[in-house]
Amino acid sequence: MATFLAVAFALLSALSFAVAWVAQQRAAAAVPDEEARGIRLILRLMRRPVWWAGTFGDTAAFALQAVALGFGSLLLVQPLIVTSLLFALPLAARFGGARPTRADLGWAALLAVALGVFMVVGEPTAGVDRAGLRDWAPAGLTILGLLVACVALASVRRGTVRAVLLACATGLAYGAVAALTKGVVDLLGEGVVPLLTAWETYALVVAVVGGTLLQQSAFQAGDLAASLPAVTVGEPVVAAVIGLTVLGERLRADGPEWALIGLLVAVMVAATVVLARSSARSAPPAPAGS
Repeated sequence: MATFLAVAFALLSALSFAVAWVAQQRAAAAVPDEEARGIRLILRLMRRPVWWAGTFGDTAAFALQAVALGFGSLLLVQPLIVTSLLFALPLAARFGGARPTRADLGWAALLAVALGVFMVVGEPTAGVDRAGLRDWAPAGLTILGLLVACVALASVRRGTVRAVLLACATGLAYGAVAALTKGVVDLLGEGVVPLLTAWETYALVVAVVGGTLLQQSAFQAGDLAASLPAVTVGEPVVAAVIGLTVLGERLRADGPEWALIGLLVAVMVAATVVLARSSARSAPPAPAGS
């Protein structure tokens, strides 16, 4: 029953994410890069109703993701979040007037099949919900270092390169958000005092705020086709690495099954990149003043 609920809430989260990124990108892309960056960008976006619609969708998606992580492991939930691209295809068709191509439908089917086989063959198992700072240190410092490097490089670049670098940083931040969310959900059951005195709570707030700022900046910097694949692939990969190295999650596989899992992961990454670019190209343009 827990696995079923984890899958159900993860799919609902994916739907909400699909709605959110379309709305937020429309708003962010309408603000010229040279006019506002960082906090100034967020202040500009707060004047746009379409951005608030996207923010509401993001908030709902994060809440649903948290519920899913309360029932299942990162290795189970995070790959399912990638199905947001499957929801994005009909949304793009509805609002952008572009129908999915046969190639898109083929990649979508391949992604769905690969996800299904991955869950059956890999049988992701849950680890612990929380880990100490000592256990987090190697992975956390590595993620932080990579994130700072991406942001530093993005600060001296423009256009597509800047968008990709900021999207990579966003994927790193959101991968950490997913892992930290498991700990915070566990703390909710222990009461208010443990929640407010745990380091995970404040690390999660910083990661969410930083990730949101990075994502909006990536949407602003370039075409969605440049940023969306990096975010969509980066988040589950980072979350899975944390699950395996920090939280003790495991895949139940032996011998040849590892080769199949490797192939399935490669297929899922390829399908995700293709569908992300296709969905981005089909996203409707931002209307003036939205």
